[in-house]
Formats: sequence, structure tokens, C-alpha cells
Amino acid sequence: MAHPTLLVILRCLTLLCILSLAVTADDNSTASGQIRLDCGASTPTGPDADNRTWDGDNSSKFAPSLKGVAVTASYQDPGLLSTVPYMTARIFTSNYTYSFPVSPGRMFIRLYFYPSTYGSYATANAYFGVTASNKASNLVLLDDFNASQNAFALTLASIVLEYSVNVTSGNLDLTFAPSTHLNGSYAFVNGIEIVPTPDLFTTPTPTLANGGNPNPFPIDPATGFQTMYRLNVGGQAISPLDDVDFYRSWDGDTRYIYAAASGVTFGKNSNVTITYTPSVPNYTAPVDVYATARSMGPNAQVNLNYNLTWTLPVDAGFYYLLRFHFCEIQYPITKINQRMFFIYINNQTAQRQMDVIQRSGGIGRTAYTDYVIIMTGSGQMDLWVALHPDLSTKPEYYDAILNGLEVFKLQNNGNNSLAGLNRPLPASPDVGPNGASGGRKPKSAVPAAIGGAVGGFAVLFIACIGVCIICRRKKEAKDSGKSDDGRWTPLPHDSKSRSNISGKTTTTGSRTSTLPSNLCRHFSFGEIQAATNNFDQAFLLGKGGFGNVYLGEIDSGTKVAIKRGNPMSEQGVHEFQTEIEMLSKLRHRHLVSLIGYCEDMNEMILVYDYMAHGTLREHLYNNNKPPLSWKQRLEICIGAAQGLHYLHTGAKQTIIHRDVKTTNILLDEKWIAKVSDFGLSKTGPNVDNTHVSTVVKGSFGYLDPEYFRRQQLTEKSDVYSFGVVLFEILCARPALSPSLPKEQVSLADWALHCQKKGMLDQIIDPHLQGKIAPQCFTKFAETAEKCVADHSIDRPSMGDVLWNLNFALQLQESAEDNSSLTEGTSSNTSPLIVPRLHSDEAPTDTTTTTSTTMSITGRSITSTQSEGLTPSSVFSQLMNPGGR
Repeated sequence: MAHPTLLVILRCLTLLCILSLAVTADDNSTASGQIRLDCGASTPTGPDADNRTWDGDNSSKFAPSLKGVAVTASYQDPGLLSTVPYMTARIFTSNYTYSFPVSPGRMFIRLYFYPSTYGSYATANAYFGVTASNKASNLVLLDDFNASQNAFALTLASIVLEYSVNVTSGNLDLTFAPSTHLNGSYAFVNGIEIVPTPDLFTTPTPTLANGGNPNPFPIDPATGFQTMYRLNVGGQAISPLDDVDFYRSWDGDTRYIYAAASGVTFGKNSNVTITYTPSVPNYTAPVDVYATARSMGPNAQVNLNYNLTWTLPVDAGFYYLLRFHFCEIQYPITKINQRMFFIYINNQTAQRQMDVIQRSGGIGRTAYTDYVIIMTGSGQMDLWVALHPDLSTKPEYYDAILNGLEVFKLQNNGNNSLAGLNRPLPASPDVGPNGASGGRKPKSAVPAAIGGAVGGFAVLFIACIGVCIICRRKKEAKDSGKSDDGRWTPLPHDSKSRSNISGKTTTTGSRTSTLPSNLCRHFSFGEIQAATNNFDQAFLLGKGGFGNVYLGEIDSGTKVAIKRGNPMSEQGVHEFQTEIEMLSKLRHRHLVSLIGYCEDMNEMILVYDYMAHGTLREHLYNNNKPPLSWKQRLEICIGAAQGLHYLHTGAKQTIIHRDVKTTNILLDEKWIAKVSDFGLSKTGPNVDNTHVSTVVKGSFGYLDPEYFRRQQLTEKSDVYSFGVVLFEILCARPALSPSLPKEQVSLADWALHCQKKGMLDQIIDPHLQGKIAPQCFTKFAETAEKCVADHSIDRPSMGDVLWNLNFALQLQESAEDNSSLTEGTSSNTSPLIVPRLHSDEAPTDTTTTTSTTMSITGRSITSTQSEGLTPSSVFSQLMNPGGR
């Protein structure tokens, strides 16, 4: 039996342990040295999306002499995963410093921003800088940063910026400073997180990617880093909760894959165990990163003709550290020289003869390699990462593999800064009336040769028929009341203009409008302001050729999409009136509904039903969204065809849409397809005519070649465009891809070529491989082929297209019911072949020349770049691939 004194001592020790645990649990900010500060909150908050609690900054020891205003967001975006720490913020109109007592060493700093409306503070005025400092150094993290612009460019509700700094001594101070050269600027922050880490960057010494020479690039331990990308290649996103060491977020890599050649993704074999090695400790990356991968695929011949490529927009003028994570996770890859490949970074050879088994020591063992590249230039550029089989040692498999990829920006030692420019807003994103953007950021630095090729073919068009088009466009401009240079001609602000839109016969310019007021609601400008909180940037959904699109609420909670005309837009009064005239008279399940309009205060505003799932295009490629199933795609095709069939035959007079494309097919909350954007639409010919003679308008890649040649518009022009949409849905690639070899630039031409050669199944979306019934595939492909016939007389009507698509769906459903799907549409299905990036190791790519050959009308036309002319000078209505 224990001595009584000993029992008392044990009880005291137990009580002390319990108290210690309670204090630790209560004060989460200092547990393990981690700090989480919910700025603007007065008490602890949580849990957040990762089940963690946060301390408020009011009366916090980290916020001495706290200044600034504690505010609460007036609107919670549906994209927010948690209200903590986003719904509260601290706003500063003058410089303020948070001071964090930390132990010396390297640590992650994460700054959380939710650009929303906070009282009277407009998001557009939030330009500010952030500096991290301690006794040894100062590091500029942000300068003239605007969270709203960056969130919109990235199509995100909130932004988390992550940095890694090495604190040598003293406190870590974070100073928020409003921009001094912009009147009314303020700084704000929603959350601050600090997580101590070991040295993750300076060992081992990375290699400079300079053509394959293994030159080391030592990194000063004092260097600061910004995390640009952290990708779980071939796998799903990994939340901070699943990265228990440092609460890092890992994104999926799908949205960064270049073109449609995305290879194949896979997980580890069930009998493979992931094993960390002494050189790769378990905190390097979560096990889930190494347990999934992306490779080029099983077809060696296909793999030899393309690179597995990612494009990652970054700031120019900095060095970047790229960390490649590798692990062989499937049999039979167990020995060296079975799979060897090149690693290219920005067309430079970073690694020859990369052999993961040799690097790691065996199957299931982890490895990583580090490389440094400098991005010279200015603004934002694309960082290209590519893999290609290495044939030099005749490996068993001509393939490449990658499990994870991290990209870090290194501080510029010239000014001790990591600050880059605000992300540029897309000039013409894929936006429909709902404003949903295509998601993927536009390429800002695709190699210059591609731009030259695009300019070249457009200039040839101009040179061939420019005079004719200019004359016709001037004539139509006079008829429509719009100036021939496309300038803004606002509606007059008087009672006549309002009655003109409301159903009373009046005249605007040379046009007379008699719209039924009972089908189209008139909104006052005040109502529109109230619905959008005075066009708050937090409500901004997207930006199209006509103007910005905002999410609004009317009639006590009904969500709508509000499109506000931009005075600088090429599209003005004529398109505005056409849209109202068309949609106010049309009601169909598969046409987007126009709720109303506003033309007060010289504004041109349209109010539509809100389409929750955005445009069709953003669900096909270049976006981090789950791929649509084949049956979903068929149902969407059928819905869109029903809408177009109604326009051609069901309305009082034939209506030709004239701009059918995947950005003008919208998807509501139930995935029902609706045709949108009628600003370019024309009423069809009467019974005495077969066509309408009119100036060429539409979008490159979808444009009917016969309409282009003869300027004679028929409903078969819509059929041609819809045929391109069918191929786009099947192949998951844009209608025009100037970076591809000349024969593949036009999807319609390339798909027709492949169909005639019996190889169309080789260029379909890899996600559809093994998912399409052979009979369904045949019927669908034949339908698309007939739609894009060169001569309109050879094309089916939309009614025939609709019948064929319904039949294709029945074939698919019958095959699924009978479980008769084979493994793919053919035994040798393979991804679409895309051109190899030219490098010092790869053959020269034909796309780097300044000329291109493209088939538009069935004949090949060669063009060269010319000075002084731009595509927009004549074909302004042909150049915008996005929605209006």
C-alpha cells in the first residue's frame, strides 16, 4: 500500500497536469507556439472549417494600444467555408503594428482577407501594404494590395496569403499601412495565423534550372518566401485539417493542366505502404500527396508526342523555388530504368533521366527535388512545368509521373520585398448573364509566338475582306442608330425613352420599339442600387463584353443576375434593345429569362434569372470543377437544342441567335441548360426569302463559313455553331487553340479530320474514356459532323439535331441498363495530342513561328503578322470568346 504522503503528492501532480491541460486547451493561440488571431473579434471564436478556435484581437496581448475599427461583414458569400475568421475584420486608416512574441526560427505567416462591405468602407478603396519585421530585418509582404481585385481575378470569395519568414530574434511585427498616394485608402485584415516550422527550404541545396547543368543554387537561411502554389497532383484538395503538422492547404492540379492532354490519375496499390525516408521527413508533405499521382498514360506512342504540362501564373521579376514530390505507388514499377523522364521548367531542362525509384530507393518510398528558376520580365507571366519521357536509356515505359508540386516566390534582395502587382482582371472572361466566370485565369504570358500566330490569321482576314466589311458595317450602324466606330450612344434620359422600352410606340435614333410592358419589368435605378448594395464589388460575379455582372436580390430575397452596361463597351444601345425585344417576347424552359431592365440615368441595365452553375464552358476545361458525366452532357446538349429549335420554329417569327457557344449556354441549380445572350440575334427571313443579308457577327471558332463567305445568314448558321459546341463538349477543348499545330487549331476542322479518319475517339475528353456506349458515340459524332458541314444545305435542321441527340441518349441509357459498356469507345482510346514545349532538349515546335495556317472556309489560308492592323479594327464582334 502506498504511503499517505506519496498519495497526496501524486494527487497534487495529477491536479497540476489537469490544470495545465485546461490552460493549454483554453489558450489555443500559444499552444505549440501557434497563434490564430480573429481580427475584429472581442472574444475567442470558432470552430472554423478545420475545427480550430481563434483568439479575438480586442484586448489581446498581440495588439498593444489597439487602433482601428472592429467591423462585421454585411454579406456572407456562399463560397465561404466558415464564418471564422472571415466575418469580422479590423480596419486601419493609419499605420498599425501587431506584435507577436515568438521563439527564433522559421514560421509560416498566413493573412486572411474577405473583401466585403464593412459599413461605409468601400472595398475598392482598400489599397494597403503589409511589412513583417524583427530586430534583424524588414520584409515587405504586400504593397498597394487590393484584396477585392485579387479575389475577383481568382474567382474566390476570400484569399489566404501564406509567407515563410525566419525570425532570428525579438518579436515578429506585422505592420498594416494604407497606401499613401490614394486618397481614402484603408487597410484591413480578417485573420492572422502564425505557425512555427523547421527549415523547409534551404536543405538540400536546390538546382538552378538552366539547361540541365547541375549547378547548385544555395539559398540564404534569412530569405523570405511566399507560397504561390501547393498542388496535390492527381488527387483531390487536402484541407489544413488533414495536414496536421502545419495546417497547409493543398489544391488539386486539374485547373492548371495545359490543354486537354491531362494524362491519367491514379492512387496507390492497396499493398503499397507509403514510407518516409531520412531525407524526406514526414512533415515534408502529407501522406495523401504521395498516395496519388498523375502520369502520361499507358500509350507510349501518344506519350512521345506531347508533354504533360501545367501553367501557373506568377509575378515576373523574382526567383522561384519549385519542389517536385515523387513516389512510385503502383506495380510493376519497382526497379530503376523502368520509367525515366525529363523535367522542363519554362522551356529549360531542369532534370534529365529522372528515375523516381533510383531517387527514392524503392516503391512506396518518398522523394522530392528542388529547382530554382528566375522569371524575367514585368507584370504577370505563366510559369510552365512539363514532363516528357527520356529515351536515352531505353526505359521499359515511356512515361512520366508526378505526385505533388509546390511553388514558392523568393524575396527580392534588392528591396527586401515579396510584393507583386495585383492580379489583372480578365479582359473578356467566360461570363454569361449570371456572371459566372470561367474560373481559370487567362493566360497572361503565353509564348509570344502564339500571339503572333493569332494576330497573323486575323490580319489576313482583314486584308482579304476588310473593305467590304467596313462598308457593310457602316451601313448597319446608320440603320441601328449606333456609330460605326462602336462608341457608346446612351438612351436619352426623358420620359420618351422610358416609354419606348415600356410598350408605347416612340423612336430612339432610327429604331422604333413596341415592347409589351406586361412581360418585361421596368426597374428604377434606385431599385438596382438597392439590389446590388450600390454595385458593391463584393457582389461582383463577373465581367463580360457588355459590362459587369452583379449578384442582386429583389422582392425580399429573390436572387437575380444584374448586367450593367459599360460605357466603354463595343456593345451599346442596339444590342441592349435587341436583347430586350427578343427576350421580353420569348418564354421557354431552355431560354434564360429576362426579368426586367433599367434605363434611368443614362444607364443600360438588364436583370435576369440567376444561373447557379454558370456557363457550360467552365464545366468542360480550364477550371477546378468536377467533370460532367457523359449523360449530363447529353442532357445539356438536348436542352440547348430545344431552346434553339424553339427560336427557329416555335416563336412567332424565326429568330437566329448568331452567337451560339458554350459561354452562352447557362446551367441553373438543377443543371438545366438555357440559351442566353441575344444581343446579336436577328429575325430570320420571311417566306419569300431564304436568308438575311447582314454584316458578319459572331465568335471565331463558331462562325459559319458560308455566312462568312457570303454574308447571308440563315438558321443553319446556328446549326453550324451548335455543331462546334457538340465537339467542344465531347473533346473538352476550346473551339480555337492557336498554340496547337496548325491542323489542330480549329476544333471543327480537326474533329472532322479525325472523324473521317476513324480516330475521333482518340481526341475525346479523357474523363469520358470508357464511359460512352459505342452506338451512342457513333450517333453523337455523326450528328456533330453533319452540323459543321461546309455548305448549309448539307446541315440538318435543329429539329433533326434534337431528334438525333434524344436517340443518342436512349442508346446510352439502354447500354447502361444492359451493363454493356465496353472499356472505352475503342480499344486504343488516348488523350488529345498537344504540341511539345520547345526546349533545349525537345525538337523545335512549329507554333513558335510568326505565321500560321488555318482552315476557316474549308480551304487552308496562310497568314503572316502585319503591323498597323488589329483584329478588332474590323471584326470587333468576332473576337470575344466570352459571354456578353
